[in-house]
Amino acid sequence: MKSDRLLSILLLLQTHGQMPASELAARLEVSVRTIFRDVEALSAAGVPVYAERGSKGGIALLPGYRTDVTGLTADEARALFVLVTEQAHTDLGLGQAIGSALRKVMAALPAPFRGDADLASRRIMIDPVRWRSSPRSSAVDLGVLQAAVFNDRRLRLRYRHGRDAQVRSYTLDPYGLVSKAGAWYLVADHRGQPMMFRSDRMLSASVVDEPVRRRDGVELADVWEVLRQNIDRIPAPVRVVVRVRRSVLARFLRYHEAELADAAPALVEAETGAEEPVELELRFPALRSAEQLLAFGPAVEVLEPAELREVLTRRAQETLSLYTEGRST
Repeated sequence: MKSDRLLSILLLLQTHGQMPASELAARLEVSVRTIFRDVEALSAAGVPVYAERGSKGGIALLPGYRTDVTGLTADEARALFVLVTEQAHTDLGLGQAIGSALRKVMAALPAPFRGDADLASRRIMIDPVRWRSSPRSSAVDLGVLQAAVFNDRRLRLRYRHGRDAQVRSYTLDPYGLVSKAGAWYLVADHRGQPMMFRSDRMLSASVVDEPVRRRDGVELADVWEVLRQNIDRIPAPVRVVVRVRRSVLARFLRYHEAELADAAPALVEAETGAEEPVELELRFPALRSAEQLLAFGPAVEVLEPAELREVLTRRAQETLSLYTEGRST
């Protein structure tokens, strides 16, 4: 867009001083003729920009002219440039936009703050994705969710729940999208009650041509805080490490994929030399919930915690006694 290009020219000149028209054209991916037309437009708008011809010429602003981002302290400038990895912006189709926006803000910062801001961008990085974690791909385009959020429309969603693997359909009133630990969540009301939906469990989504029905005065941050607190109140999960034979891995994942601490491993066809068991880490809400692992018999061995091994040993012995001891009819 021309207005965006005019602002880019202004900020580039402010940052680098006099620049050849050819360099501006290359940076903005337009022709030199377009650059000169843009310079004329800036001049007509009252910006003191001029062009000098010759081998050492170029385009420049009159000395002393600048467009400051006013009111920023040094700490506020640094805070803007603490770099969050670009994956979240890329997911939303804004990967290039974030880089462009930061360059413009950097150019408009008061000169004393630029060094600290640039240093912060190169010395501090925030990566919100957990180690060895890669959320499963979603069948739903995030663009559909964004369309409902930004156009204030209701959303129809088919969703597979993680706890019981049941597929349910909802008509939702969305508040917005949240990126949490590398996964995207839709935050919405269902019949006036707040809920969250993880994007990689969505099976289909479509925008409904009806205005959204959000609760008055309630914003995304408010709903997310309620949902977050509800999750935080859940007792800390029990960490369980198991060793699973590959011959039952597919069946094991069908029942326990929701409990996996990390992404599901690739399924490898059982064949000679490829029967080495797979070690997995699971999370259960309580020790009693993990006792269901006994259903897989010797095909699944619990390695940790020791307390669960003792419980399963006792349950196995009780079952063995049931079938080996004589019983009166």
